[in-house]
Amino acid sequence: MSNFVAELKWRGLLHDIMPGTEELLDKKQVTGYIGFDPTADSLHIGSLVPILILMHFQRNGHKPIALVGGATGMIGDPSGKSKERNLLDEATLNHNVAAIKKQLSKFIDFEAQENPAELVNNYDWFKDISLIDFVRNIGKHISVNYMMAKDSVKKRLNPAHDDSAGMSFTEFTYQLFQGYDFLHLFKEKDCQLQMGGSDQWGNMTTGTELVRRVAGGKAYALTVPLITKSDGGKFGKTESGNVWLSAEYTSPYKFYQFWLNVSDEDAEKYIKIFTFLDKDKIEELITEHRKDPGFRILQKRIAEEVTKLVHGEEALQKALDATAILFGRKTNAAALKSLDEQTFLDGFEGVPQGEMSRSKIEAGIDIATALVESEFLPSGNEARRALKENSVSVNKEKVTADKVLNTNDLISDRYILLQRGKKKYFLLKIV
Repeated sequence: MSNFVAELKWRGLLHDIMPGTEELLDKKQVTGYIGFDPTADSLHIGSLVPILILMHFQRNGHKPIALVGGATGMIGDPSGKSKERNLLDEATLNHNVAAIKKQLSKFIDFEAQENPAELVNNYDWFKDISLIDFVRNIGKHISVNYMMAKDSVKKRLNPAHDDSAGMSFTEFTYQLFQGYDFLHLFKEKDCQLQMGGSDQWGNMTTGTELVRRVAGGKAYALTVPLITKSDGGKFGKTESGNVWLSAEYTSPYKFYQFWLNVSDEDAEKYIKIFTFLDKDKIEELITEHRKDPGFRILQKRIAEEVTKLVHGEEALQKALDATAILFGRKTNAAALKSLDEQTFLDGFEGVPQGEMSRSKIEAGIDIATALVESEFLPSGNEARRALKENSVSVNKEKVTADKVLNTNDLISDRYILLQRGKKKYFLLKIV
């Protein structure tokens, strides 16, 4: 068994740790858990850190439990939130829980000989507990004063500028529910450790207190820092929203591009956090990257490692191929047509668009007319000038004034990519 805590430290993945935790982990195989909130039917890259923690935990010889909060998801964790969450109905939650369970099974090993991972859903033990039993047997052990002292509660009860803020009784009870999860897993699975983001520290320590007061046992907790971007922006957010782990919501190509475009400063931090490369290899890559940041050595390696981890080798290769096609100098129409529709659209996200009727394309329309009618270029004179300058491309291939657009030019049977010069793109959608 290798040193799990030391691994987290050098990777920049340790924030808070209870006294005695490292000694316990060095002494024996420990069962530990992390909770995942089923607010959607896919986890996003913010969830990658706790997933990787469970993977490191298992690789270092310990037994991981991934808890999906089918019950606590009905309440909503107030930690780090400035406003009350919208509550999801039971059917939606059940769907989300099933999807997340399937997603988590890609990362941790449930068939390991010595320390197989487990998946649990806290709805399984909460569904049979009555309110009276919970209040009598659990609520009496934790004082209101203790609960009020938690940062997640204090910040919401003393809002700086928002009179509508505050905290409902529903959210106030959340730390008791999460604490009971720890107590249940301690008694039923001999689980002695809870791990999670630094915003969870208050909920975790409530759990260790419950274990001490109700079961007379000793439980431990450690947290990892919340990942931030060097420019102050929220990690994992793009202009179009979250970067999801599901290919249905974020294509492998777009996922790959997210990592490829992180800043140099962030890349030096992320390569330690999001890959399993060893310390010597990472230091070698950082040294090489600093010699010529323009080659983006770190970003490319991170993008490859994380895309392969989340989507697999085949999806990574497709993302690499798509990147070469979309940004390569030798791309032709045939290469563009080989892309699937979603990857093609992701590659040209944000590019100006216009529409043209299918009947015109089927009949054939000369390029100068198409450039104007699509509103890519403002006038016939401008279109003729661009063609004369040899600066117009259709599907990344240069064309002349005698070019006629027809159905042979369609990508995914409904798009034509127009271009003037090297960087001015326009997506013509056929309707």
